[in-house]
Amino acid sequence: MILLNPVVLSVIVLAGLCLVKIPVFFSLIVAAIVAGVTSGIPIDETMKLLVGGMGANSDTALSYILLGALAYCINKSGAAEVMARQIGKLIRGNKFILAIIVMLFAVVAETFIPIHIAFIPILIPPLLGLMNKMKVDRRMLSISFGFGLKAPYITLPIAYGAIFHELIITSFKKAGLAINGSMIISTNWIIALIMAIGVTIGVIIFSRDREYKTVSGAVVGASEVEGDIKADKNHWLILIAGAITVAVQILTKSLPLGALCGLIFIVATGVIKFNDIQDMLDGGIHMMGFIAFVMLLAAGYANVITNSGAIDKIVESAAGVLGGSKLISSYVMILLGLLVTLGIGTSFGTVPIISAIYVPLAMKLGFSPSATILLVTIAAVCGDAGSPASDTTLGPTAGLGVDKQHDHIRDTCIPQIIFIGLPLIVVGGFITQFL
Repeated sequence: MILLNPVVLSVIVLAGLCLVKIPVFFSLIVAAIVAGVTSGIPIDETMKLLVGGMGANSDTALSYILLGALAYCINKSGAAEVMARQIGKLIRGNKFILAIIVMLFAVVAETFIPIHIAFIPILIPPLLGLMNKMKVDRRMLSISFGFGLKAPYITLPIAYGAIFHELIITSFKKAGLAINGSMIISTNWIIALIMAIGVTIGVIIFSRDREYKTVSGAVVGASEVEGDIKADKNHWLILIAGAITVAVQILTKSLPLGALCGLIFIVATGVIKFNDIQDMLDGGIHMMGFIAFVMLLAAGYANVITNSGAIDKIVESAAGVLGGSKLISSYVMILLGLLVTLGIGTSFGTVPIISAIYVPLAMKLGFSPSATILLVTIAAVCGDAGSPASDTTLGPTAGLGVDKQHDHIRDTCIPQIIFIGLPLIVVGGFITQFL
């Protein structure tokens, strides 16, 4: 029975623990143990696999810590407040303009200035006061972030998109199907369109007023301080540090090195005093450390379920009931990919796993290369937008939940699943029949 499969059981445990507000950090550890033990791996060996696999995301974790330190410097210098005030002037009390600005920032952070979610703890906290005054339902922004963070790399081979597209090409080649980048671009725009429609519906639904309390000690919003703040020398130096971070990353293809160079520039120019370096690093750990550790655990969890052999058993079970219906097959494959991605928390990590199984199966069932690309991408992406362990959900919560009034599961994960994941499953599975 598929419900007794170790991967399925562990994902159910992960979701259940998160829903009762057990921290994702502990939930992932328990879910990994469940996956390992129920697949016959001794608990001590399961823990070794968990810890041993964490290194797969070490580069990402280090990036988040260093970028968190950069975000701390931006906040400390007052540059974030200046930026928030300018955004406040642009939106003029319009919730929809705010949602569009959030999407645009996310798109830029995935493409031309590839810092991924690191901008969210910089941009959002100074805006919370203004958002509370406007009675913005923060779920509107959580799904806006979800779209802006995912649509660019799915469709465009730029920055993170270049990595994702190459990953698909390589994984398909290993599985016996040769494809090229133009095939991915000409196919995956469909996914972005489905996501855009789903998010538009969600933004409209969440445009209704929602009350939030003014929490003592929370970051003051841009509209709550009288007067104006002008950019000073430190603000311009922070901007240069950001440019250095991006330039070094592009040249060396190393985000940690880029962030480190940006931080060195900030200290060398006196924006942060030499004696305050420890405070800078502590600020980075406080701001992004939790996400970094969750990403490490997510990689460890992926290592456990990969070594359990349970994913192959899921597909074997599914293949036995697929029959000759391509429509049923497409939905089953997408849902199985959703299960895997919900646990692993990253579409990048899921693509190699499911491609090895899905590509031969799709070819056998008569799916075209374009339909196979669509199936694998949707299966990898729809769980990422909604997984408790995904940076696509952890990032928005890190910004929107600064004052403890935004729940990670109910206000970020579930809305993203409903308005991003569900449309991809329902519409995407149907469209594969016509490619």
